[in-house]
Amino acid sequence: MLARHQEPIVAIATAAGRGAVGIVRVSGRGLGALIQALCGKALRPRQAAYLPFQDADGTAIDQGLALYFPGPHSYTGEDVLELQAHGGPVVLQLLLARCLQAAAQVDAATGQARLPGLRVAQPGEFTQRAFLNDKIDLAQAEAIADLIDASTSAAARSASRSLAGDFSRDIDLLRDALIHLRMLVEATLDFPEEEIDFLQKADAQGQLNRLQNQLGTVMQRTQQGALLREGIKVVIAGQPNAGKSSLLNALAGAELAIVTPIAGTTRDVVQQTIQIEGVPLHVIDTAGLRDSPDVGEVEKIGIARAWDQIEAADAVLFLHDLTRAQESDYAAADADISQTLATKLPASVQVIHVWNKCDVPRQWAAPKDAQGIALSAKTGEGLATLRQQLLQVAGWQQASEGLYIARARHVHALREVHTHVDMAQALLQAQAQSLDLLAEELRLAQNALNAITGEFTSDDLLGVIFSSFCIGK
Repeated sequence: MLARHQEPIVAIATAAGRGAVGIVRVSGRGLGALIQALCGKALRPRQAAYLPFQDADGTAIDQGLALYFPGPHSYTGEDVLELQAHGGPVVLQLLLARCLQAAAQVDAATGQARLPGLRVAQPGEFTQRAFLNDKIDLAQAEAIADLIDASTSAAARSASRSLAGDFSRDIDLLRDALIHLRMLVEATLDFPEEEIDFLQKADAQGQLNRLQNQLGTVMQRTQQGALLREGIKVVIAGQPNAGKSSLLNALAGAELAIVTPIAGTTRDVVQQTIQIEGVPLHVIDTAGLRDSPDVGEVEKIGIARAWDQIEAADAVLFLHDLTRAQESDYAAADADISQTLATKLPASVQVIHVWNKCDVPRQWAAPKDAQGIALSAKTGEGLATLRQQLLQVAGWQQASEGLYIARARHVHALREVHTHVDMAQALLQAQAQSLDLLAEELRLAQNALNAITGEFTSDDLLGVIFSSFCIGK
C-alpha cells in the first residue's frame, strides 16, 4: 500500500447499511476535471454546494452536498472531494462506480483521462495519507481508530485527547530532552582535549534525573490509557450451579446467560463486555468444572473450552457456593480446582475467590480460613466490592482528566526507553571511560520514542496499523 500512495483513491466513507446520509470520498491531486464531470461545475473551496450528482448521460444519480478541500489544507493533505448523498447502499455504490468511470474518461479539453489511476482505497488509506503528508503523527492516526472503536465514554474522551495531540506533545518533550543530552555528550566527545566539561557545566546529571521523572509520569498515564483501550479478560470459573451465569448477568445488568438449577446448563462460553469507571472488562462465563463419570460428551467439550478460557485470562473469579461449602465432596472438588488453577496459571494472573449465595438462609458457612468476597448474585449484595477488586487487579488508578488513550506497542516502546535511560544513568557515573556507550544508549532511547509517533517506524508496522482501519477512513 505504501508503494501506491501517489495514486488517487475513492471509497464509501460511511458504514455499511442504510442511513440518512452516506459519503463518498475522493483524495488525489488535480480533481478539477473530475469535479466538473460529477457536479457540472467547479466548486468553491470549503463551501458546501447542493446540486445533482451527474451520471454519464447527464441524468442525476442523486441530489446532495458536494464539498471540495484543496490540498494541503485537507484531511489527507491532498485535494479531497466529498459527496454527501442519501445513505442507501445502492445509491452510494452508483456514486462510487460513477467516480471511477468519470476518472477514466478522456476530458475533451485536454485529451487526457480526467483522473488517471483512480482506484478504490484500501482500509485506512485516507488516514495513512494524512500521516505520510505530515497532517498527523502515527500516535494521532491510531487515536482515530481508537476513537471509532471506543467501548466506553472514558476511552472515547481519552482517544480524543490523543487525537488532539496531548500524547504526542508529551513524547516530543521527552525527545527534546534526550536530544539536548545527546548534544552535550557529542560535544564532549568532539572536544576531548578542551578544558571544558560540557556535561558537568550543563548539569547533565540533573537533566537526566528530570527526564526520568517525566518518563515515569508518561509511562503511568500510558499504562492507564492502554487499560482503557484494551481492558482485561475476566473468566468466571467454578463447579456447576455455583451461580456463574447469575454472576455474569448481575455484572452485566442483563439476562445474558440461561440460569437453571440443572447442573451443566452452561455448555459453551458466554462473553459480555462491561465497564467499571470507564474501564472495559471482558467477562466470560464458562461451563461448570467437574470430573464425573456421568458427564456427557457435549459437556466435556464445554469444560475443555472453559479451561482454555481460564488459561488465557487476566483474572479469574473462582466462584464457590456457600450453601454447599461444608459438604466434603464439594469442598474436595473445590480444592482440586484450586490446585489445577495454581498449576496452570502464571503468578501474574490473580484468582479472586467469590463466595456466592450469601442471601440464602443456611446453617452452612464458608471455611474458617477462606479468603475472598461474599456476595449474592441474586440480590446484588457485595457486587460493589467485587467491582472495586476487579479494578485493583487490573491496575486501574483513579481516572485523570489528562489521561490519553494508548496501545500495547506504546507501553512496550516506553519500557524500552526506560531501560536505555536507566543504562545511561549508570554510564554517566563513569563518563570519562564510557561516553561512547552513553551516547549510544541515548540514541536508542530516542529511536524508541520516535517509533511511537512514526518518526522512525518500519513499513511493516505501518501496514499492520492502517490495515485495521475501516475502508473510507
